[in-house]
Amino acid sequence: MTRPITAGVDGTEESLAALDWAAREAVRRGLPLRVVHAWEEIGELPADRDTQRAWVEEGIGRAVGSLTERHPGLDATLELTEDDAVDALLAAGADAEALVLGTRGHGVVVGFLLGSVGLRVVAETTRPVILVRAGDRPEAESAGREIVVGQHGTPEDSAAALRFAFETAAARGATLRAVRAWTLPPVFAYSPGSLKLLDEAGGLEPYEKRALADALAPWRERFPGVPVAEHVEMGSAGQVLVSQATRAQLLVVGRRARRTAVGARIGSVAHGVLHHAGSPVAVVPQDRPGADLA
Repeated sequence: MTRPITAGVDGTEESLAALDWAAREAVRRGLPLRVVHAWEEIGELPADRDTQRAWVEEGIGRAVGSLTERHPGLDATLELTEDDAVDALLAAGADAEALVLGTRGHGVVVGFLLGSVGLRVVAETTRPVILVRAGDRPEAESAGREIVVGQHGTPEDSAAALRFAFETAAARGATLRAVRAWTLPPVFAYSPGSLKLLDEAGGLEPYEKRALADALAPWRERFPGVPVAEHVEMGSAGQVLVSQATRAQLLVVGRRARRTAVGARIGSVAHGVLHHAGSPVAVVPQDRPGADLA
């Protein structure tokens, strides 16, 4: 089954930037573009329900039409739904290659999604979500700008994020920078087994470098044409990633949602990156189906 690139659009400047980003990515990957708008009647307007819907459909239709003019051959469809916005986006994202949304940064996703509602979509979807700011421009995807991806834990922990990052770098002809941050573990975390591994590796930093190389090895083999730079640094993962992505065209992070009494929440690293990264950010579920090499 061919999965589309899906963009959630509401007419804001941020969502239109996301729509442009999604169209470019669809063209690069040879995929269809699906544009979704969750429509709701506004009682204060001096127009009936059908007229309001026609206005919205016409306005967003013009934006989609301009994309097909700029990208001949782009297969783009527009879908208006009257479902709850969060439910609509989760449903649209379920069968998408990626779901693209607009963001103001500082953790707030606009239009469809405000505050905790936006984080709920990022936390609950099973597909990658890309957050794009209003100032995003095609020039940022030019040669020389890297795809930056965070790697942590075991190779399996980051498989989904690495796969998405390598696929994106391959589609764009870009260099991939893989970043692993590490901190000194508390004394009680040491065990005879862990001390033996550290001793064999020659210390903490060589151990972390080896862990990053091991995680990258199968993806380097699968994508031999993608140049890879490795960076290991002691520090907070979120801060290290943001500092390494200053001139990135895309920053990719994994996400393992955790359940709380008030719903799903994303981890602190993904949350921090969404606050502070200047580039578009792809948040990839770590338990995403199909994330292995099969």
